Amino acid sequence: MLAGPGLLDELSGLRARVPHLTGSLVATTDGLVVAHDTRGLEPSGVAALTAAALGVGARLAEATGQGEFRELLTRGELGYTATYAAGSFVVLTLLAGPDANIGRLHLEARRAGRRIAELSDAVLARQDRD
Repeated sequence: MLAGPGLLDELSGLRARVPHLTGSLVATTDGLVVAHDTRGLEPSGVAALTAAALGVGARLAEATGQGEFRELLTRGELGYTATYAAGSFVVLTLLAGPDANIGRLHLEARRAGRRIAELSDAVLARQDRD
C-alpha cells in the first residue's frame, strides 16, 4: 500500500493539533510502514512493534470479553505510545511526551483514525482496480 498525500497531511495535521506529539506512523496490521512523521526513530522497527502490540492487544481484548480492538495506550518514563485501529488493514501509532493531554490525544487520534481508514480504503480500492 502506497501512502497518498492525504495520509501525510493527516499526520502533519495531528502534530499541529496535539501539543507534545513527537511522532506518528500509519502501518499495516502486519507491520509495514504506510506513512510516517517520525524523527530520530526507525519507522520500520516501530511498525513491526506496532503489529506485535496490536496482536497482543486484540487477543487481550477478546480474552477479557471487551470485544474488538480499538486502541492501546502505553505510558513509559519519558512519554506515551498510543495505537489506534484505523480501518481493517491499518493502524495509527502516536508518540507523545510525558506532558501530553491524553484526553486530547485520544480525541484527535480517533478522529484521524476514521479519516485514515477512509483514505486507506480508497487506496486499496484503487489498487484492486489496477
